[in-house]
This record gives sequence, C-alpha cells and structure tokens, in this order.
Amino acid sequence: MSGGILLAVLGAALLHGTWNALAKLIPDRLVSSALIGLAYLLLGGLACLVLPLPAAGAVPSLLLSAVLQTAYLILLTAAYAASDFGTAYPLMRGVAVLGVTAVSVLWLGESLAPGQLLAVLLVVVALAVLALRSSRTQTRRGLLLALVVGAVVAAYSLVDGVGVRSAGNALSYAAWLFLLQGVTVPLTCWVLSRDRRAFLAGLRRHARPGMLGGVLSLIAYAVVVWAQSLAPLALVSALRETGVIVAVFAGRLLFREPLTTRGVAASGLVAVGIVLLRTTTA
Repeated sequence: MSGGILLAVLGAALLHGTWNALAKLIPDRLVSSALIGLAYLLLGGLACLVLPLPAAGAVPSLLLSAVLQTAYLILLTAAYAASDFGTAYPLMRGVAVLGVTAVSVLWLGESLAPGQLLAVLLVVVALAVLALRSSRTQTRRGLLLALVVGAVVAAYSLVDGVGVRSAGNALSYAAWLFLLQGVTVPLTCWVLSRDRRAFLAGLRRHARPGMLGGVLSLIAYAVVVWAQSLAPLALVSALRETGVIVAVFAGRLLFREPLTTRGVAASGLVAVGIVLLRTTTA
C-alpha cells in the first residue's frame, strides 16, 4: 500500500469518526439518517452529472449496496440512541474489520503477509477492548444493534470492494451509490416515522449538523471506495477503523463519557497496527 493511499484512508477514518459523532448529536435517529441521505442525494446527483457511467457489471453491486447501506444508516442511529458513542462505535467497527478480513482472505482469495494479519488482529483486539469497557448507558439492545451494524458494514464493504473493481471508475461507482442512497434513505425514514409533522420539524431544526455529517460521510466513503480499487480490502478496512481514536475523544468531549487508561492504551494499540500495515508487505 502506497503512502498516498495510506494517508487518504487515515483522513477518511478521521472524517468517519467525526460524522458518526454528528449523527449521535441529533436526538431523533430517523431525522439524523434522513439528513445524511439528503446530503447524499444532492452531492451524489451533482457528481453523477460530471462523471462517466459505471460499467453495467457494477449495477448488481450498486443496488445491493444501496439496500445494505440504507439499513446501515437507520440501524446505526438506533444503536447510538441505545449506547455510549465510545462503546458502540468501536464494537461495530471491530466486527466489520473481522468480517471483511475473514471473507476477503478465505473467499475472495486475497493474501496477507503474517505481519499484516498480526496488524489486523491488533486493530480488532484494540477495538474490542474499547467496546467492552464499562459503560453507563450500554443496554443489551444497544449491544445487539452494534453487532448487527458491524455485520452490515462488513457485508456492504465486501459488496463495494467487488463492485468498484467492475465499475471501471471508482468515483463513478461512489457517486451512483450515494445517489441511490439519497433516494432510499429519506424515503425509508419517512415511511418509518410515526409523527410526520415532528419529523419535518426535526429536519429543519437539525439541518446544519445533519447535512454536514452527510457531506463528511460522502467524502470519507468515496475515498475508501477509491482505495479499495487499488489496495487489498482487508487492509483498507482495518485502516479506516482508526476512526475509533476520534470516537474515544469525541465521546469524552461531546458526550461526557469517561476517558479511561484502557481506552487510551487501546487507541495506542490501533496506532501500532497502522505502523505494521504500512511497513509489512504481502
């Protein structure tokens, strides 16, 4: 993996942790998801106007990924409503790394050097330590939702990793994916909303942080999709999970969650994993 790809994915990880924090700041989970989707619709639509069409072979992946990512956004905000941010975020991302690594190596035939496998394991262990630390508001429902979200993340990461390689243009694939989600996410939230008047009022009240979160999410995932077209899926997936470092400090600064020695040590372990991923070749 080149230095340029490494820095780009680390930047995407920072943006990912930031937009997830913005999503938790909005108290209504459907409003939060819908606003992110509307940002996707606007920016994804504009990008589709200037980018070439993806190859026809990518269409099944686009459609499946749009369904998975719609479910992801709604489940994600539900998990944050039932959990501490610093607990839910590491758990769902750790499950995603484990799932992507296992499937990409065992099913897709990608090979990793022993040092790279060790690096991925270090990242997963660090995220597990962060996720299993004591929490004031963690519930069984929140824990289950976080695990389900992690499984969905692994699923759409694999679908996109395959789809982007058949699209012919990574940014075109990302643009059409966001456009599709920009339609499916707000519509799904509207259907699920029990109080449509309150839902519309929430869209107006929280438009600024919600749309900003959507923009940051779009940029972060576009970078990841581009990186997946050039580097092994397991390595890209592991690197993007360094956004957990943002989650640890965001949980403390924004949500007044405890910042423990264990949390800081686990964040350092993530950094060690990054170094191994960068310096070990397959």
